[in-house]
Amino acid sequence: MDSFLEEEDEEAPVVVVAGKRRRRSPAIQAALQPPLHLPFLPPQPVSSNEHKLNFKKSKEACLSYIQDALLQKQWKRAAEFLTCYVESLEKDYSREHIGPSEMIWRIGTEILWHHSQSSMKEFNCFMEQMKTLGVKRYLKVCLEHVFHLLCNGQTDEAYQNLSLAESWRFGEQTAIQDKEMKLVQAYRGLLDYYSWSKQKNILLEHGEDGFSDLAVEQEMHGYFRKAAVNLKEIIKIPGVWDIFVKCYVDLLEFYGDHNEARQVLNEYAYNSKFPANPNAHVYLYQFLKRHRESKKSLISALKILHDIVPSHELMIDFNTMLQKSKKRKKRRLGLEVIFAALDYAGWKENAKAWSCLARQVKQIVISEKHLDWIKQEWNSRKDWWPAFHFSRYLAKRNWQENKSLSYEKALVAGILLGKGCKYFKYVSHQGCKAQLKRFRVLKKFVNRHNPVYLRISGPPDSTVQP
Repeated sequence: MDSFLEEEDEEAPVVVVAGKRRRRSPAIQAALQPPLHLPFLPPQPVSSNEHKLNFKKSKEACLSYIQDALLQKQWKRAAEFLTCYVESLEKDYSREHIGPSEMIWRIGTEILWHHSQSSMKEFNCFMEQMKTLGVKRYLKVCLEHVFHLLCNGQTDEAYQNLSLAESWRFGEQTAIQDKEMKLVQAYRGLLDYYSWSKQKNILLEHGEDGFSDLAVEQEMHGYFRKAAVNLKEIIKIPGVWDIFVKCYVDLLEFYGDHNEARQVLNEYAYNSKFPANPNAHVYLYQFLKRHRESKKSLISALKILHDIVPSHELMIDFNTMLQKSKKRKKRRLGLEVIFAALDYAGWKENAKAWSCLARQVKQIVISEKHLDWIKQEWNSRKDWWPAFHFSRYLAKRNWQENKSLSYEKALVAGILLGKGCKYFKYVSHQGCKAQLKRFRVLKKFVNRHNPVYLRISGPPDSTVQP
């Protein structure tokens, strides 16, 4: 950590830390008002209680400066203060054992991750020290070390660290850290899966004779067995295990165990002991779709996803399936789904979503059936959708950036707000001016069906049934 300290100018102000004289840059001096003084060593002998009190105050002050530096992303400054903090703990002034705290591990890791002069060698050294000194956090430190190695592309080193961590035993601490041990095993299984995947790709590249290399095939099956054992164990525990579930299902599907894969995904999605997780229903839907399951199963999976995340990108698929249904109830739900999705800012310029809504609204207007569906959806939105979606500003921008989007939105705007809507008037005018036939047709359609707007915008009808 000392190698990270800034070299200060000879005329820089002096700060007294732990009885030593250190220089700091003008920038640091300006950032610290009043001037920093951390009296880790009392200037004169004092009583034991007073000594402990001074030490505690000094330690808290130093931590405050570290926090300030971290929040301002001043990593060199944070490294300097952390070094002072560690040095103070190494001096047993209170004659009580002060071990390295979790705070030092977490702050040190954060600094080393962001510091411009940090190196993997220095990071590895720091983590090994934390493992040695922090027995109660040994496996957590191991996992953090592994994540850092993986982020730097050192997969082999990460695997070695996981193997060592899995073999670690330290009396009752082993049992206390059982959850962390499960994670260690799970991540080792994940790396075994990636090794299996590499071997699989090598074999598949060989074409029809892909499994002729028995040595590679045997190695691949070895990785499969090790990965499957560890991945299967972690996903039994209630939690969010997306990456582990995906990899385990991929293994099962490759070897044709579709029933087991389906069971795993159903358990992950529907077991009440697991936290609500949109991705669980996404994975189940994707699996069912790959295996061409019934529309009923697909709709069931997406219905739950809609209840959890109505703005999910799969809502377009959901709406499309519902619109193709012969059941009135499902078509009604489809309209509700697409309206709900467009309530979110992320969907404001989604041309596919507006196309879905425009198509369904147009069908309803032409048939003059189920206008009450549109009315019910519009009643809760008519106070804020005009400004949110149909302003003149958005009409200009949409026309310039995406004419197809502006066409779909103009059709919806014309039906919901009538031919006097600013958005509709601007887009239809620009389209006719550019002599685009479909915009002329659009303008005629909205003008012809303008009475529909009056029926939709009228007061709610309590007798209307969904």
